[in-house]
Amino acid sequence: MSRTVDKKYSSTELLKRFSPYLFKYKGLLVFDLFCAALTTLCDIALPRIMSTLTNTASYHPENLTMDLVIRLAAIYAVLRIIDAAAYFYMSSQGHIMGVYIETDMRTDAFDHLEHLSDSYYANTKIGQVMGRITSDLFDVTEFAHHCPEEFFIAGIKIVVSFIILAQSSLALTAIIFACIPVMIIVSIKLNRRFRAATKQQRVQIGELNAQVEDSLLGEKVVKAFTAEDMEIAKFDKGNQKFKEIKKERYYAMANYSMSTRLFDGLMYVTTILAGGIFLVNGVIDAGDLVAYILYVTALIATIRRIVEFAEQFQSGITGIERFMEIMDTPIDIKDAPDAKELEVKEGRITFDHVTFEYPDDHNRVLHDLCLDIKPGENLALVGESGGGKTTLSSLIPRFYDTTDGRILIDGQDVRSVTLKSLRSAIGVVQQDVYLFSGTVYENIAYGKPNATREEIIHAAKLAGADSFINELKDGYDSYVGERGVKLSGGQKQRISIARVFLKNPPILLLDEATSALDNESEILIEKSLADLSVGRTTLTIAHRLTTIRNADRIIVLGKNGIEEEGNHEQLLANKGTYWRLWNGISREERGEQHDHSQNDYKD
Repeated sequence: MSRTVDKKYSSTELLKRFSPYLFKYKGLLVFDLFCAALTTLCDIALPRIMSTLTNTASYHPENLTMDLVIRLAAIYAVLRIIDAAAYFYMSSQGHIMGVYIETDMRTDAFDHLEHLSDSYYANTKIGQVMGRITSDLFDVTEFAHHCPEEFFIAGIKIVVSFIILAQSSLALTAIIFACIPVMIIVSIKLNRRFRAATKQQRVQIGELNAQVEDSLLGEKVVKAFTAEDMEIAKFDKGNQKFKEIKKERYYAMANYSMSTRLFDGLMYVTTILAGGIFLVNGVIDAGDLVAYILYVTALIATIRRIVEFAEQFQSGITGIERFMEIMDTPIDIKDAPDAKELEVKEGRITFDHVTFEYPDDHNRVLHDLCLDIKPGENLALVGESGGGKTTLSSLIPRFYDTTDGRILIDGQDVRSVTLKSLRSAIGVVQQDVYLFSGTVYENIAYGKPNATREEIIHAAKLAGADSFINELKDGYDSYVGERGVKLSGGQKQRISIARVFLKNPPILLLDEATSALDNESEILIEKSLADLSVGRTTLTIAHRLTTIRNADRIIVLGKNGIEEEGNHEQLLANKGTYWRLWNGISREERGEQHDHSQNDYKD
């Protein structure tokens, strides 16, 4: 069963999995890091410049000339120009690199989502999925850009500062730098709480998105039942939970920031105390102490940037984690390694001892079912709800895979052929019509993207949709709204049927294809579907039995499998389940009639 994986990833594992996306743009990355190194020149050079001025003024005042001051100022000015140019590149191309990475990851996530089976979407809220491929990946842009830069800059400053300061006093340098490992250990521990809170926040915002989507898409039902207050209360409950999670996250962030500031103070106190003692004892010069203070200030500023970046880092790493959870969700239904193209020569469909149970709740719907649909036959499936009619039709295009047994098309196991060739050979009109946000023209063209306008209009005419389409404000270019909300149920159904006419497949699956039509439209569509079915293998699922009277064969499917089969007249003559369904008599009522007849016979 496809379900988003819920496992714990270490930061090391996530960074390793993320690295291919980053290194794809290694040219940009290398130059970005080079520019990052250039921006550190000013921070590294300034303490040396101030140390030189201070020591010259203190010990060699005769050498403190305007020429020296101007030369030092000119050097620093040039470094500032280099810093500005490097920072411009980092701010522009560095962020653009992040956008490239975000785009690649979103493309991969969407591609993976498109290949997940129906069982995944039956167990996953779309709002959660939307959050994973939108807002979560927004944060990856900043992470991809800043993470390498910030750590690279921090590494340069720490290493260079240590080398330069050690030349003045190795002992004082060791004392000051001894604070850094302790700071890192404490930060790692506090970061775990921060990351956990960040992930909780992401999960809850996904829940909020799903709840808002559910409520707004069902707004007519909400209004019809005057349930606005109930929906507001449900939303407020989720919103309050989000508030508490976010508060916890900020407490974690505050603890992290507080600990860093305390270590800042510790480094300053250590520098002042130890530096002062060393200065009193003549171990270091005044200029060197000034340099120490400035380097410590630069180090603390770098550490503070890392702390400020920690929130961004955790948001980014959480975004990567949620992305990886999607990518690690297994694709249940996919091509076999040796899959071949399906060749439909006749269109015979064979169910060979097929058993199926839904993977999430193990509800068995079909058991050891055998059925042979002849080439070009118009077979109808009827029966009470829950008998497995829609499930049976869903197994042919492999929306689900059989639990046991095989389904063959012209002797070819559907699991041994490519999904693309299999589904290209099958036209489906589903019970729940779905239209995409766009125009009427675009929705019909979905059946054959390279179709001409004449072909699309012809398909609409065959489906009985042309007349009402031309009455729309913009005809075929009319916007249908989200999920086709601007059209009636019957109009949406006819457009979906037009898509299948345009696709022109050898096999048809009609799942309640006329269920949303009025009587006049139903008559029109019945004729169109009859014309479409000629020469094609057609499987029709219907509750309205009037639509399948002319089927070549009718199968009555019940909880125990096939209960009856035959044509309309034969099944009525049997006075069995089909006869009861045709006459609208419940099983209980028929049982009572049967008992009475027996009693009458005995009398």
